[in-house]
Amino acid sequence: MALAGLENNDLKLIIFGGKGGVGKTSCAIATALALSENFKTLLISTDPAHSVSDCLEQKIGYHVVKVDGTTNISAIEVVADEAIAGFIIEHHAELKKLLETSTNLDNEDIEEMLTLSIPGIDEVMSFKTIIDFIEEGQYDKYVVDTAPTGHALRLISSPKLLDEWIKVAARMRWKYRYMITSFSGSYHQDEVDALLLSLKRTVKRIETILQDSTRCEFIPVCIPESMAILETGRLLAELGTSGIFSKQIIVNNVMASDGCDFCKSRKAGQLPYLQELHDKYSKFNSVEVPMFAEEIKGLKALHKLKMVLFG
Repeated sequence: MALAGLENNDLKLIIFGGKGGVGKTSCAIATALALSENFKTLLISTDPAHSVSDCLEQKIGYHVVKVDGTTNISAIEVVADEAIAGFIIEHHAELKKLLETSTNLDNEDIEEMLTLSIPGIDEVMSFKTIIDFIEEGQYDKYVVDTAPTGHALRLISSPKLLDEWIKVAARMRWKYRYMITSFSGSYHQDEVDALLLSLKRTVKRIETILQDSTRCEFIPVCIPESMAILETGRLLAELGTSGIFSKQIIVNNVMASDGCDFCKSRKAGQLPYLQELHDKYSKFNSVEVPMFAEEIKGLKALHKLKMVLFG
């Protein structure tokens, strides 16, 4: 079997996730390479380890760069700290006014508060960066390599966390609004209200594209081992609670050869897990990737993986 449906013109966002060490990064890059043959493609890493640079053997970083040796693919490694710092700088005045009008903190305490992270803002800013790229419309396809499962789930659940923060901030503002209205008889929305509304729209934009199966697809990557299968199950269950459903899965590092005793033993050991995966995900398009003799690193090896993933 091969990955299917990714060339559908409506599909914009393709996210790869799974347990650490299962090959998410190489599968994401190989997919981006395949799509770039017909589509202008942006490869995005939200993994703090930024394995994309290592896998491509090219420094990527926090700015979009062309991938060397390709004609239609660019890449960026989203750094949450950079995204948050930019957000705080851009909206320092609004955040400060929110605290000034809603708390009894003095100016020094407020400035200290502004150095603290808003819950969920790391992942939200990462996802906002992705959504902004999509809405700018400079690319046809956006392929995302996430960090191991826990980070990917925080990324997916980040809109809910931010939404809860917005609700608390809105309640704080309501008290301020009530006080102003009581004294002056009217209230006019200000820059703080505009910021909260903008953040609310960001949450909605993220949720809308994640839950639209025609525009977004999440592809789990697994290996035929017990812990990886368990973690994949938890990942897919959590995604389901957020209204995100997968329809294909990559099973990586499958021993295909039985030409030596080690190969025979490894192959036999994997068979029960492959059967378990087949039984659990019988309705999925399952793509088995054989274990490569060499490390999947550099364009030559990535193109070999691409040929396996896309038949």
